[in-house]
Amino acid sequence: MNKSRSKSIYQQALKYLPAGVNSPVRSFSSVGGTPLYIKKGQGPYIFDEDNNQYIDYCLSWGPLILGHANPDLVKTLQKTTALGTSFGTVHKNEVELAELVIKSFPSIEKIRFVNSGTEATMSAIRLARGYTNRKKIIKFEGCYHGHADFLLVAAGSGLATLGKPDSAGVTPDNAKDTIVLPYNNLDSLKKCLKRQAKDIAALIVEPVPCNYGLVLPKNGYLKQLRKLCDRYKIVLIFDEVITGFRLSLGGAQEYYQVKADLTTLGKIIGGGLPVGAYGGKKEIMAKIAPEGNVYQAGTLSGNPLAMQAGITTIKKLRLKDTYQRLKEKANFLLQEIAPILKKYQDKIIFQQLESIFFFSFLDASEMKTKNRTITSMDQVKKANQKLFLKFHNEMLERGIYLAPSSFEVGFLSLAHQKKDLKLTAKAIKESLNKILG
Repeated sequence: MNKSRSKSIYQQALKYLPAGVNSPVRSFSSVGGTPLYIKKGQGPYIFDEDNNQYIDYCLSWGPLILGHANPDLVKTLQKTTALGTSFGTVHKNEVELAELVIKSFPSIEKIRFVNSGTEATMSAIRLARGYTNRKKIIKFEGCYHGHADFLLVAAGSGLATLGKPDSAGVTPDNAKDTIVLPYNNLDSLKKCLKRQAKDIAALIVEPVPCNYGLVLPKNGYLKQLRKLCDRYKIVLIFDEVITGFRLSLGGAQEYYQVKADLTTLGKIIGGGLPVGAYGGKKEIMAKIAPEGNVYQAGTLSGNPLAMQAGITTIKKLRLKDTYQRLKEKANFLLQEIAPILKKYQDKIIFQQLESIFFFSFLDASEMKTKNRTITSMDQVKKANQKLFLKFHNEMLERGIYLAPSSFEVGFLSLAHQKKDLKLTAKAIKESLNKILG
């Protein structure tokens, strides 16, 4: 493929932007080569500045569950924009989206909109501290909750790609009240709670970690978190920025039948526009200013464009059989690639949960579970990063765009059709045969 235009723009970007990017995960530093400069998205496809077409499985890192430039979404945004992009006042769109979210998540009784997942998790933790009058929080290794200082401790996502356990600039004082425990390990959590429960305000978790590979919760694990938080009067926060409206209409909470005290959302609820939200029990949300004394504000929070995009997206997701259609696409892709996965079953694991998937070049000798399921961050760490680099490059040359990091998951959308999945399966087969055969 000709990528001369992307290379030229990248050289220009290096003059003005740190490493030429506005988010570390957009860099191709872990897969080699030059980032592709995308000028257009349509359905399941993206097109770069050199007019190369790719089947996209990054989907703006998850929000585009309808695909790129969904016609109904574009139409409603055009109408909304014509009325004004921001008012700095209250408006009906934020009320309508709030109602749609609350109907989908029974654990959310009231909600506050913000502009990003980072704002949502940061605000939810401040709220939990204000509600409980406790200081410490528990997070789990590899779970990424945005880039607030006290959460950049053993995080995943871009930090994993960069090989940094934390970030420079995060002081010991900022991190001292954050307790990091291994995910899927109840014994370590129980020991911690016996010692420090009276000081712990909140336990925050990605119910299904998706920023350090795709790590599945062990059977009953999430329900045990709920029980332990109830026992010690700790606020349970589910970070569903990725899993919200992705695993099901009610996110991981509906999927695993567990209710959180507070939920953070983002990505899909903005239909591809910047958005975040946190919500939960009325008595906890009552602490938020101006009703309570926990302060949080945002100039563009609940802006009409993001709200309308979210309304349109969620209304489409609420249509009959939407998630069944997504599941059928996921099953079809798995069926198509099953033979090649079997051929290299000792060298690669393909992990999938509904419309989320993950490739890991993990030797069978490193697997500790009989069913070859990744359930710990240690397993993800042991994957062969060099093989993923080769795999990513081979897939790119065949017109398949995966996230440029071995720690990131892929996503399916309602726009992907069987022909796209067949082409993808063909590319996977050819790529694996080339690098593993």
